[in-house]
Parts: sequence; C-alpha cells; structure tokens
Amino acid sequence: QLAESGGDSVPAGGSLRLTCAASGSKYALWTMHWVRQVPGEEVEWVSTIYSDGKKQYRADVKGRFTISREKDTLYLQMDALRPEDTAMYYCTNGNWKGFRPTAGRGTQVTVSS
Repeated sequence: QLAESGGDSVPAGGSLRLTCAASGSKYALWTMHWVRQVPGEEVEWVSTIYSDGKKQYRADVKGRFTISREKDTLYLQMDALRPEDTAMYYCTNGNWKGFRPTAGRGTQVTVSS
C-alpha cells in the first residue's frame, strides 16, 4: 500500500517535500519511483531510488529534486520549482511503465509563474 502527500500550490522558485507512506515488510528491498502526470498526457518518470541507495533523475529535475527514503517512507524534496513541474505526483514500485493512476492516489503540485 502506497499513499502520497505533501503537494501544494507554490510560486516558481519555491520548494515542496512530497511524502510516500509505504506499508509492507519488504519495503526496504523495493526499487521505488516517483512519477508524474499532467491531464491528457502520459505518465512521466521523475526519479528512482534503488535498494542499494543508488538514485536516478530525469534530466530536467536533476540538481533540483532529491529522492530519499527512511524506514517506511519515501520522499521527494523539490527545490527551485518551475511551472512545468506542475502535475499530479505518484510513487510506485516495480516497473513504473506499468503504473496506472487510480482514484484517491497522488498528490497535486501546482507551480505558478
């Protein structure tokens, strides 16, 4: 079970920290991803953290976003936000390309110019 929170409306240049609460005894072994979606567009990969701590980011957020994990929680620290970061953000494990948003999931990030 995964549940996202922390989204808000902020001006460009602002910061947010997204949280993903995870339950499951093997969470620490999961590869975890943050993905995002704008209405009418495909789900877009944002960042990944592997069980060994290795991290990856899409090019346009590298240096601005930081993924981390602690106990049963996944985080995404988002700094220097841009209007193009506006989207619904989701956390997921496994193959992110198979992720399909469902009702009640996600946290909305809105960045105004």
